[in-house]
Amino acid sequence: MLLKKTLPAVILFTTTLIAGHACAFNLPSNLTTLKGHSLTHQLSTPPSETLKTKILAEYSQWKGTRYHFGGHSHHGIDCSALMQEIFQGSISMNLPRTTGEQMHNGYRIGKGELKPGDLVFFKTSTRTRHVGVYVGNNEFIHASKIKGVTVSNLDNEYWHAHYETARRITANA
Repeated sequence: MLLKKTLPAVILFTTTLIAGHACAFNLPSNLTTLKGHSLTHQLSTPPSETLKTKILAEYSQWKGTRYHFGGHSHHGIDCSALMQEIFQGSISMNLPRTTGEQMHNGYRIGKGELKPGDLVFFKTSTRTRHVGVYVGNNEFIHASKIKGVTVSNLDNEYWHAHYETARRITANA
């Protein structure tokens, strides 16, 4: 007797549960995502290829500019000022002036996690650091004391030996 009374209720409950799950999987995407939500806007940034293109466009304006410690112009620029110029020109982001200050922005990432737009840092002596911006294919843009503003490879013997850390300062995922 109890089975006769509860069986229809169990069947109805099970059917409702199954139908509910089926409907949940077929909801329109605008009801199942945060698209348009302010949080999504705050977390989204240009895709890494777009960011790379913007960074390379800035680089083309500085390519070959000689290195000058403390410099901040096309007559001479140092590595941290170049990062300021590249990030301001490409994505309107203001970076601190010195390499040491830039090294404390964003969050640390492993060398294997590098994406275009990540800052790469090198310890070139006991008291000196150098910074560049990663652009993909193991390459980074920086202001070299010898070559001026240039692109170098992280596998280069010198840069490989002096690599210290990397920081992600944009959400360029």
